[in-house]
Amino acid sequence: GQDVATFSKQADQMRTGGGFIAALDQSGGSTPKALRLYGVTEDSYDGEDAMYAEIHEMRSRIITAPDFTNAKVLGAILFERTMRAEVDGKPTAQALWDDRGIVPFLKIDKGLEDKAEGVQMMKPIPGIEETLKEAAAFGIFGTKERSVIHEANAAGIKAVVAQQFELGMTVLAAGLVPILEPEVDIHSTTKAEAETILKAEIATQLDQLAEGQDVMLKLTIPTEDGLYN
Repeated sequence: GQDVATFSKQADQMRTGGGFIAALDQSGGSTPKALRLYGVTEDSYDGEDAMYAEIHEMRSRIITAPDFTNAKVLGAILFERTMRAEVDGKPTAQALWDDRGIVPFLKIDKGLEDKAEGVQMMKPIPGIEETLKEAAAFGIFGTKERSVIHEANAAGIKAVVAQQFELGMTVLAAGLVPILEPEVDIHSTTKAEAETILKAEIATQLDQLAEGQDVMLKLTIPTEDGLYN
């Protein structure tokens, strides 16, 4: 797992640093499009393994680019396959932290359920404990997990937040820090109302955390300025 000194340095950077978290975690489904935008067309690789090799080369170029340092980028979210791969001969998470000063995160959700009660919950995540153990061994600091709120449906929003925090507790138990992401659809016609409900549900869950149980929140920019301040 993580050594304590490194973990506390990374926690400090995430708490006090200024900058972005880079999303390097697109999964198989969106990869052909990402490669295409990057100038690598489908006819230039053959099969899934070759496709993943191309996207990993792209990610490696990003990670080793001179500007990709913690002066601008605090953390980076990796796809499982990227975590198991190497950049410049080192496991990706280690290359990020040792060479670029960027805190490594792992995307752990397996996508979204169909819409119900105005929201999309996360699909079940089989083998999550094993994955988290493996992530800790690779030196991953935290995780990211996304669900989506489409409407101001109180029951749906409550369920989304409860599921986010429940998974967050599993992540904390593994010694990692979760980024909880209950996204609100920016096109929702009841966005402001949904955010008021969301804020209350998050506050309720945060109140139940013990001292030292730290979570991060990735929230859609709210309709009402300063709502979450």
